[in-house]
Amino acid sequence: MPINWNAEVIGPLMGVFGEPVTYMPLTGLPFQIAGVYDKAFFAVNVETGSLVSTSQPTLGVQLSQFPSNYLPQQGDQLLIVGTGEQWEVREVHSDGKGGARLMLNVPGQTDV
Repeated sequence: MPINWNAEVIGPLMGVFGEPVTYMPLTGLPFQIAGVYDKAFFAVNVETGSLVSTSQPTLGVQLSQFPSNYLPQQGDQLLIVGTGEQWEVREVHSDGKGGARLMLNVPGQTDV
């Protein structure tokens, strides 16, 4: 019997680790979702051969929390309620199981 990832995995995960997010789509009114917010650190190899550490803010979301006629897309903005940080969606990576990882940027930043 196949597992219902949305109900049995992603939903409970959001219930435990999710935090309040105000999601502001390119079109339409803002709405509330829960998401798993992280600033993942990784090393970047610059041309000199030395490694520089940087971070990539991300938000894990449950797609069923979005309105039925809307999925997250590049250019949407969001507010992490607990920290007051505002971000713009740079990339959307769906996991094929009902969740997605949103790669975030500072609003208006286009060089990353």
